Amino acid sequence: MRTTFLLSALVAALAASTTPSVAADCDITVGLVMELTGPAGEYGQAGAKSVEMAFRDFNDAGGVDGCKIVADTRDSQSQGNVAVDQATQLVNIKKVPVIIGGIISSVSIPILTSVTAPAGVVQVSPASSSPTLTELGREGKTNGVFFRTITSDALQGTAAAKYAIDQGLKKIAIINVNNDFGVNMVREFTTAYTKLGGTITSTTPYNEKQSSYSSEASAAMTGEPDALYLVSTPVDGATIARAWISGGGKQTFLLNDGMNSKDFIESVGAQYLENAYGTSSGTSPTASTEYFNSNYEAFSGGISPSAPAADRSYDAGAIVALAIAKAGKPDAASIKAAMPEVVAEGGTPIHAGKEEFAKALQLIKDGKPVKYEGVIGPVSFDQFGDITGPFRLWKITNGEVTTVGELSAGEVAEIKASK
Repeated sequence: MRTTFLLSALVAALAASTTPSVAADCDITVGLVMELTGPAGEYGQAGAKSVEMAFRDFNDAGGVDGCKIVADTRDSQSQGNVAVDQATQLVNIKKVPVIIGGIISSVSIPILTSVTAPAGVVQVSPASSSPTLTELGREGKTNGVFFRTITSDALQGTAAAKYAIDQGLKKIAIINVNNDFGVNMVREFTTAYTKLGGTITSTTPYNEKQSSYSSEASAAMTGEPDALYLVSTPVDGATIARAWISGGGKQTFLLNDGMNSKDFIESVGAQYLENAYGTSSGTSPTASTEYFNSNYEAFSGGISPSAPAADRSYDAGAIVALAIAKAGKPDAASIKAAMPEVVAEGGTPIHAGKEEFAKALQLIKDGKPVKYEGVIGPVSFDQFGDITGPFRLWKITNGEVTTVGELSAGEVAEIKASK
């Protein structure tokens, strides 16, 4: 487990490494609002370092006509109101044309509705998967500024349901964080799981940061479920899992993407998680994947490239940097238009790293299209800023998360379309 001292040091290092003491006149500042502390701190720490790595690679390749892209990183503390305050400062005082963040939906949504959409500032979330973000786009409430490099929970919930049934888990209890992310994930899972023949014995929402979850765990045991579907974050999730185990709950778990966490495994105890299964937004490996997996841990100071949000945060940073280069200026409207263009079909494939970004910058200078194929694979944005892709199926074995299969976007769509 990380100690409080190490966490504080990492947060300080992130702030110091991404915010220049004296910026050059032509430097372009991008705002980062990340969950560096709080229940989602593990995600935000990994994400911020990934964006920093992408900006480093881009700047080493030449930047925007020699001007560097620099990050002004702020800690949302995993709280929506704090995130809004930080984003407001970045937009109104720093005049940033882009904000990358948040990581969790309960941070990204208030930033979008209160700050970026009204201001017309581009917002890119590496890991906010709530279907509400799509609905806001459909309702015309995003001003077209929102993009994300993760698939929607409307799809992940369905993938999790299929995975559970395939593992023989026919009766499941649910404990979920009581926020937009948790409620939406459970809704989509419930629809698909019951459609596939499963029975949900109970659904128990919880509020974050409680010292004990014994009552929630006890309530969820009603009906003798085969397993617990735990939709949570590593810190609270570990406390809930321990309460479930100590109360006599069956040691079989279905977990959401963010629970792919070393801290969660160590806190609960690997010996209790030998029948723990999970789903994550998947990847289609490219040269970018190999580059990232080979270089990220050394760059980040020891964070694993498999850490939640790490891979897709690099892609968020890379796509933003390329969009700024294509726009040719730090203008939010021009960057918004360029975002889908730098990943669109028909462009020359570009991968992660200094040499590839240098090639991209030359192509852009020559007026030629590029298609960034990132760490999570080739993606493109639809009219709501969403992407589609496969889902990774994983299992915890001997304290390690191992991939055991994949569910394609087509298979997920087929389940959703079935009666």
